Amino acid sequence: MPPRGMLASSVMMNDATKQELLARLRRIAGQVEGVARMVEDDRYCVDVLMQIASAQAALGQAGKLLLRSHVETCVSTALAAGKPKERKQKIDELMEVFNRFGGLAGGS
Repeated sequence: MPPRGMLASSVMMNDATKQELLARLRRIAGQVEGVARMVEDDRYCVDVLMQIASAQAALGQAGKLLLRSHVETCVSTALAAGKPKERKQKIDELMEVFNRFGGLAGGS
C-alpha cells in the first residue's frame, strides 16, 4: 500500500527537483542555526527578526517548489489516469494544502 496521500500510480518528484529542494533545505537549516547563534550572542532584536523573516521566506520558496512538483506529478497523474475516487482524493488533498499553506500559492 502506498504511503499516506500517494496513489499506486503516483510519480514522485524528479531527481533534479529533489536535489534542489534538499539544497534549499540545507541552506535554510544553516540560516536557522545562524539565528540561534545570534540569540546566544545577544544580538540586536531587529537583526534577529530580519534573519527569521529571511528564513521564513526561504521556507516559503521551498514550499512553492515542492507544491509545483506535487501538482506536476502526483496531482496531474491522478487527474489524468486515476479513478474518480483517486481524482477526488487528490483534489481534496490539494485543497487542504491550499487552505493550510495558502501563502505558498502566491507569485514567484
